[in-house]
Amino acid sequence: MLENLNSWALAHIVPAIRVTLLACVGFWLSFQVGRIVLRRSQPHLSGQTAMLISKIAKYGLSLLVLVSVLRQMGFDLGAFLGAAGIAGVAIGFASQTSLSNLISGLFLLGERPFKIGDVVEIDGITGRVDTIGLLSTYIRTFDNRQVRLPNETIVKTRVINITRFPIRRLDLDVGVAYKEDAARVMRLLREVANANPMVLDEPEPIVMIKGFGTSSVDFMLGVWIDQADLLDARNAMLTAIKARLAHEGIEIPFPHVSLHAGGTTQPFPVRIMDPK
Repeated sequence: MLENLNSWALAHIVPAIRVTLLACVGFWLSFQVGRIVLRRSQPHLSGQTAMLISKIAKYGLSLLVLVSVLRQMGFDLGAFLGAAGIAGVAIGFASQTSLSNLISGLFLLGERPFKIGDVVEIDGITGRVDTIGLLSTYIRTFDNRQVRLPNETIVKTRVINITRFPIRRLDLDVGVAYKEDAARVMRLLREVANANPMVLDEPEPIVMIKGFGTSSVDFMLGVWIDQADLLDARNAMLTAIKARLAHEGIEIPFPHVSLHAGGTTQPFPVRIMDPK
């Protein structure tokens, strides 16, 4: 009797304890690995990217633990994996677009052309990156609209990261009349740039003749600005340029339009009805 009980215990209780310990320890380790990956990757990656990598590590290890537990319990995983493979092929054909976006999302995580908070221009859409997911990326435009861009589209199209670097060159086009002295105009533009405290001394401002227009000589003034001061610097520079050129008597040409009537028009007779 005692021998039968010991045999039954060895055959059932011990494997159950082993499977329980494997499951508890395995899933606990999976969650711990996910937390470690998240903590180690946060100083080097964006918050969204670190979270995605952490989830991939955690759920990947959890899947391996689940497979090991099922094998310890005696399940035949051959038929199960075969059925899963057939189902995976069918699902793959049915969701090719989602899989393409998923693979593109992994490429974006590895390449990191932008991060959350960057101002980007993608496929003609300009805005701030709000969310980076495995399937799509969300852009918040400056008129407060949210745009969802599939990751496959981002990988295939041109991406301009406007705020990638801390400084940016601001190019301003200025046209003056042909009668004005070009060297004098270039000197005045440089003085306006040097007088603005938001303009950086290094790299130096650029002043050059851009070309000859139909009614003006076109100059280009390029100044380097911190990203945070870009809009304020643009308004200040344009205001200062107009005021300085007007003070120096330099003409800024503009097109004139004349309207001519075809001939003398005759008044249209209006008949007023008597309300009575």
